[in-house]
Amino acid sequence: MGYQAIWASGLKQCYYSYMATDDQTALVIKPRNKRGNSDWASAGFNIINSIIGSGIIGLPYSMKQAGFPLGVLLLFGVAYITDYSIILLIKGGNISSTSTYQELVKKTYGLTGYLILSTLQFLYPFIAMISYNIITGDTLTKVFQRVPGGGPDNVLTDRHFIILFTTIIFTLPLSLYRDIAKLGKVSLISLILTIVILVIVMVRTATFSPQVPKSENAWIFAKSNAVQAIGVMSFGDIFENYCRDDNLATFGRFCYGVTVILTFPLECFVTREVIANVFFHGNLSTIFHIIVTVIIVAVATAISLVYDCLGIVLELNGVLSATPLVFIIPTACYLRLSEERWNHSDNIISCLILAVGVLVMTVGFVLTILHPQECSHGKEMFYCFPSNVSFHNSTLPP
Repeated sequence: MGYQAIWASGLKQCYYSYMATDDQTALVIKPRNKRGNSDWASAGFNIINSIIGSGIIGLPYSMKQAGFPLGVLLLFGVAYITDYSIILLIKGGNISSTSTYQELVKKTYGLTGYLILSTLQFLYPFIAMISYNIITGDTLTKVFQRVPGGGPDNVLTDRHFIILFTTIIFTLPLSLYRDIAKLGKVSLISLILTIVILVIVMVRTATFSPQVPKSENAWIFAKSNAVQAIGVMSFGDIFENYCRDDNLATFGRFCYGVTVILTFPLECFVTREVIANVFFHGNLSTIFHIIVTVIIVAVATAISLVYDCLGIVLELNGVLSATPLVFIIPTACYLRLSEERWNHSDNIISCLILAVGVLVMTVGFVLTILHPQECSHGKEMFYCFPSNVSFHNSTLPP
């Protein structure tokens, strides 16, 4: 799904330790939980929710950017590199006798490396929080437009009100939890809604696709934006493709909005944890816990209220934050710590991944600046107008 999801959900919200037995190394995930006991079910729901929760809905966008055949290959490629990067971190942790990503980088590259890593770890989930707010505002306003009386003058159709309302009532209270295990049931609900969303998308694939004109070069192998697609594989909104008068899609939008709201607190946990580690030696008193949480949520909300199109920011976030975290830093740490010969397979593969990471980051940055993605926020698709195509809540045949 993308490297950022792995770290935002797993290694940045958990401790991980290493156990080496003979020639075999195992990764043990220990939830970071200082004030309670977390069971594996809760930890699993939280990890899976952050990995596939709302991110899976954005995959079609990355496929469109890269070209479907190449997009599928890139997806498997990124998944392999992510897995290999984790293995390298485990080996690096064994060599350096460290038990966290931050400790590994600090021991390998000193305070400078630690601060760079912490900045990247903070920025990625923080910008994700901003995007979640924007998606919530845009998605739920369309839902309430379908409710009787939900005209343009209704406060429920105002994205600013929706963002503020969901922040105050839902995301901020959930983000104030100190024990991430308490979000286990919330993540379970989010996962159930994700399954519902997938069912809706599959139903609409069968019933709605015949109404949509075929795109030119839809099955082209590769497109020029393939590099950018690597960095943004977890963002986008497939429900932008459906018409506003589609009741089934409206229900899907509602489920999607709720899923995004329930995923938001996991990202807040990550950003707060980074701040706690850098400025408070990993421990926040109750009062500072509240203050830091409120500030993080308030700033993210304020930005999402001011800007309603963060496409270019998300692309930059992908190539400048996610790419170093998955491609560059783990391999750079391993190469510096490795005691193997230069032609050892791990060293050769690490060099290749490092080179690819630098290439993706550089080319992706240039392409994002020169060819930023369009901002079509809330724009009704042309085939939704009666003069083009009529579509009236069709369903699967019995």
